[in-house]
Amino acid sequence: MDNNKILYIDQEISPYLPESPLADISRILPQAILEKGYEVRSFMPKYGNINERRNQLHEVIRLSGMNIIIDDTDHQLIIKVATLQPSRMQVYFIDNDDYFQHHGVKDIEIRQTPQDNDERIMFYVRGVIETVKKLRWEPSIIQNIGWITALAPLYLKKMYEGDPSFRSSKIVYSLVGDSFEGTLDPRFVEKLLMDGFSKEDLQEIADGPVDCKALNRLAMRYSDGIVQLLPDADPELVEFAKSLGVPFLEYQGEENLAQNYLDFYNKL
Repeated sequence: MDNNKILYIDQEISPYLPESPLADISRILPQAILEKGYEVRSFMPKYGNINERRNQLHEVIRLSGMNIIIDDTDHQLIIKVATLQPSRMQVYFIDNDDYFQHHGVKDIEIRQTPQDNDERIMFYVRGVIETVKKLRWEPSIIQNIGWITALAPLYLKKMYEGDPSFRSSKIVYSLVGDSFEGTLDPRFVEKLLMDGFSKEDLQEIADGPVDCKALNRLAMRYSDGIVQLLPDADPELVEFAKSLGVPFLEYQGEENLAQNYLDFYNKL
């Protein structure tokens, strides 16, 4: 790759959240790529149970303050940042009082208040994209990890298709075992239509209701490459990924992780 900037949009990252296969790989993979000499930035939501003082988060005033409109309502975008030691990898946090709590919660909001997940997904993805634009940072690869990132390929390929920050970016979607129960808000498709998408853009979910499998299929439809990041990924989604005819990377394990992924990125 001529451009060595790689962006990771994550659902959760340890040690900001408790260890889990998803949170751990979301730290391990970017760090391994960073150690290969690439420029890496990661994003995750600023869930209410993340201790800002302990993790040394601070608000980036020059990036904060934008309002993102969802369902005809303004939601303020707040950006915080921390440096993950010892690698010194920068992690950016997307925050907002409507979707992420500022007091102690037992679990992360996507599990504690799932009724808001449709708008939370929209806000998070748009918040990341708008922040990267403000940073004037043009990634060659954008890898999305976790279902909360599933709208990123759609937004990047449709709403931000001609934006200079992303016109050369290749979009990678990751299949992992994590999912949510039930379906998103019945008005989810309607809210996306209000955001400027067409019915044709949303064919994968247009008939609703939208469950986790449908959301993942939508993400894969707009991706340039798909990876099975964790071994417990849904076999049905793995088969769907293989049927699309885009580059697909089987589960690699942790041995030679960085090189395996860099080889895959270069194929894109």
